[in-house]
Amino acid sequence: MPIGAFTFVLHSHLPYCRMAGRWPHGEEWIHEAMAETYIPLLNALTDLHEEGLPVHLTLGLTPILCEQLADPLVKDHFEAYVEERIRAAEADIPRFQEEENPHAAYLASFYRDWYSGLLDSFRHRYGRDLLGGFRRLQDAGVIEIITSAATHGYLPLLGTDAAIRGQLKAGIASYRRHFGRAPRAIWLPECAYRPAYIAPDGTVRAGIETLLADEGLGCFFVETHAIEGGRPVGKAAGEAIGPYGAIVRRYVLPLEQLAAPQEPRSTYRPYYVVNTTPGVVSEHSGVAAIGRNNRTGMQVWSADWGYPGDFDYREFHKKDHRSGLQYWRVTGARVDLAFKDWYHPDWAQYKVGEHARHFAWLVTDLLEQYHAETGGFGLIASNYDTELFGHWWFEGVDWIREVLRLLARSDRVALMTASQYLEAYPPEEVLAIPESSWGLGGGHWTWDNPETHWMWTPIHECEARMSRAAREKAESATPDEAFVLNQAARELLLLEASDWPFLVTTGQAREYAIQRFTAHVERFEKLMSSVEAGRPDRALAEELWELDKVFPDVDFRWWGG
Repeated sequence: MPIGAFTFVLHSHLPYCRMAGRWPHGEEWIHEAMAETYIPLLNALTDLHEEGLPVHLTLGLTPILCEQLADPLVKDHFEAYVEERIRAAEADIPRFQEEENPHAAYLASFYRDWYSGLLDSFRHRYGRDLLGGFRRLQDAGVIEIITSAATHGYLPLLGTDAAIRGQLKAGIASYRRHFGRAPRAIWLPECAYRPAYIAPDGTVRAGIETLLADEGLGCFFVETHAIEGGRPVGKAAGEAIGPYGAIVRRYVLPLEQLAAPQEPRSTYRPYYVVNTTPGVVSEHSGVAAIGRNNRTGMQVWSADWGYPGDFDYREFHKKDHRSGLQYWRVTGARVDLAFKDWYHPDWAQYKVGEHARHFAWLVTDLLEQYHAETGGFGLIASNYDTELFGHWWFEGVDWIREVLRLLARSDRVALMTASQYLEAYPPEEVLAIPESSWGLGGGHWTWDNPETHWMWTPIHECEARMSRAAREKAESATPDEAFVLNQAARELLLLEASDWPFLVTTGQAREYAIQRFTAHVERFEKLMSSVEAGRPDRALAEELWELDKVFPDVDFRWWGG
């Protein structure tokens, strides 16, 4: 008899990159993720369902990712990308044969067949419609698809509640269009939450839990330390440097209620979140928070003992100088790229089985301990970026498949989605959650620091400008004004994306992020100036729509509240 439940919570998100060109930064981001992560994951879940196994999983698909996956242009470019990979592998086979390297030639043929299988799945198993494949799994009760803010805007740092509502409403509208129903849960971008607070001008900013409840969203996910208290660990460990990491707030709730809890809190159960908005403080919001289980998470995230670092798994960072294909294995903890050994797929698959069995045992053991200590039917939510599996960790989707297969056959652990668990075992406690994220230091520093602080002034100015126009034109907008303002709203959503400050901070694609951010700011300003001057530039708006091609059902009036 099951004594607890488990769910993978996979957060799928990529920066907006439609029409962004190709390598080193551009559409290849989404092509790689489709090939290495999304199609393999869809294949794995579909296979398990067709086997008749009772598998369940919680899958986040951000609205901006959905918009790109549904785009015919992105689909066409993806097919061209995979065909290029196939040709590259085919060209490597005779090259390696001439070099008298039969193992490398075998690996090239392995990649040729692997990419050919992916292309076949894309075209024939799913009819070029990956979202449709995921939708069918949700309709069959296999997965729960959760939403996010429209463009992954970093909600605690947005300048107005109207801006947050715009992100949420656009995200929900996109979800309804793609999946034919309303979402029940949300992945807050970067797991970033804040309670209600009093702004410097004396106005009260609503708690994010209130804004979620208003939109009918009943659950979100937080980092471990937001539930348990204490310092962040794992991926979120680190120090916020300088004045930017600690934003001064006058919280509506007393600060001691938002600090580390006096009584132990556990991520093995969900909590209702206190409604921190004035007038209803101390009453729960109806919105539940589920914390990430750090013990299971570290088995993947940890650079020291996480499975992806095993020496027999494929090395991500070393690529062939001609084809760009990855022919080597990790080999050792600190082995220079020049000295990596050849990859052996059969060795890697053996390790997949070992690590899946260990993880299934760990999940069972942890739930057994919780049940023995409390008598409760606990929940382990293991939260990850989806793209880690398949892309960064080549064998990761195979590992997920095997973990799900093992746990589906377990008599001690039930596989459930987040909403399934909440329906069966509603929260019994109400908790005040502190301002937090899963970023470095557990706060906002990754997105607001000396390298990125300059970005927030234009973001807030654009948000305020949008809100003024939405209020002024809510009832009087001409068709041309409405069209232009709707496109301006899309540009606002795109410039608010958390990806741009993140990429600047990490240095991964700094110049690309700055170019993207400034371009959307400039487009927004041109559109708004034309409306404010009484000459709405519909031609420009139509031109920008063709470039963006996202959120066709957006309504500028959403920013009027």
